[in-house]
Amino acid sequence: MILRLWSGWTEPAFADAYDRLLTQDIAPAILARGVAGLRELRVLRRSPQELDPAEGSEFLTAMTFTDFAAVSAFTGGDPSASVVPPAARDLLGRFDRHSRHYVSRAVFRADDGQPPGAG
Repeated sequence: MILRLWSGWTEPAFADAYDRLLTQDIAPAILARGVAGLRELRVLRRSPQELDPAEGSEFLTAMTFTDFAAVSAFTGGDPSASVVPPAARDLLGRFDRHSRHYVSRAVFRADDGQPPGAG
C-alpha cells in the first residue's frame, strides 16, 4: 500500500470555506471518479492547539492506494504531481506542489485485541 500525503494552507478568512469545499465537493468528486486502487481518502485539519487559527489553517489529505500505478491513474501521469482544482487554488494561500509518498510497512490497531503480527 502507498500512502500519499499532501498539505495546503489557508488564510484565516478562507479556512472554513476551504474546509467545506474539500469535504463536500473535492473529496466526494475524487471518490466518484472510481480510480482503481484508491482505497481511502482522509481529510484532516490541523488542531488549533498546534496552529493559531488567527494565522490560518493547515489541511492534510491522506490517500491510500494499492500501488504507484493507481497513484499515476489518479494524477493523470506523474505520481508526485499535486492535484489541486482551480476552486481550491482560489482559497489556498500556499500548497505542496508535489505530494509525498510512503510505502506501508505495518499497521497496528489498538482496538483489534490481537498482539502485533497476529491475524
